[in-house]
Amino acid sequence: MQRGFGSDNHSGISPEVLQAIAQANSGHAIAYGDDECTLRLRTLFKEVFGSAAEVYPVFNGTGANILCLDTLCRSHEAVVCAETAHINVDECGAPQRIIGCRLLPIPTPDGKLTPDLVLPHLHGIGFEHHSQPRAISITQPTELGTIYTPSEIRTLADLAHSRDMYLHLDGARLANAAAALCLSFRELTTDLGVDILSFGGTKNGLLMGEACVVLNPTLASPTPSPSDTTPLLRYRRKQMSQLCSKMRFLSAQLEVYLTTNLWQRNASHSNHMAQLLKTSIEQLPGAEIAYPVQANSVFVKLPTAVWKRLQQRYFFYAWDEAADIVRFMCSFDTTESDILSFTQALNEELCKK
Repeated sequence: MQRGFGSDNHSGISPEVLQAIAQANSGHAIAYGDDECTLRLRTLFKEVFGSAAEVYPVFNGTGANILCLDTLCRSHEAVVCAETAHINVDECGAPQRIIGCRLLPIPTPDGKLTPDLVLPHLHGIGFEHHSQPRAISITQPTELGTIYTPSEIRTLADLAHSRDMYLHLDGARLANAAAALCLSFRELTTDLGVDILSFGGTKNGLLMGEACVVLNPTLASPTPSPSDTTPLLRYRRKQMSQLCSKMRFLSAQLEVYLTTNLWQRNASHSNHMAQLLKTSIEQLPGAEIAYPVQANSVFVKLPTAVWKRLQQRYFFYAWDEAADIVRFMCSFDTTESDILSFTQALNEELCKK
């Protein structure tokens, strides 16, 4: 496949990650998360996110989101999210199908929720005819590439907690936000009142594997049976087909990702490439940047004929076809040469009559 800007999922795997997988591929190890690497990972996540953090590796981002939301909600409850949220747009109704809960999507100008946008949806409490709002879900960075400031997250967490609700954060690209804000993962989640986190790495150099990270210790409580002290999430992860038998290979990736600062190097690079791409595109007459470029995505408004011709040369997604807005994603392995070739092709299409 031609190198391009279709998705940060199109890139390969960081060499460090491949090496970690190879090192884990030695001898036998106990399955289903009782291996030494996964045991180390549990300690590592406590060091990174706080002593109360509990990590549950899963196969993919949708699995992480669903396990997180299932922890927060029952079938008669609802999740407030942005209309553009991945759980609303790109997960094929998984929350409704698997959990049975309702989503309350809210239109936003920039992909970000605010208390003023959320509050009108927090009604019908105790009224049996209405789904009961139980969680607010935000994406950091958002699906439009914008980034929540720490104060914005704290405000939403405070609102959720004041209404006996929880705050879930979809962090499929959390590394890009942390790198852009020069903050640690803990400073961007636990310290701001986030209750549960979908932690991603596949878009930033991992082969596969994400994680559900419980930050609020009350959510990791065991089942009501006094004889069973196993956290409920371990059962629910298995029921959702997200328990990896050879978990050492998921854990090895997350371990090297965090212990070598690979997450920051990769994310900082892809963010920087997005800024270079934005600068290059801004110089082209007829191309308009649609949203602020704050992470590793660049949304551009182009004439219909231009972006459709360009799609014949490069793969990328039409984000909002009605508005002629397309999305270009930068990856940890994007190069300046990639940007030069791509913007030259875009300029050629813009110059055609």
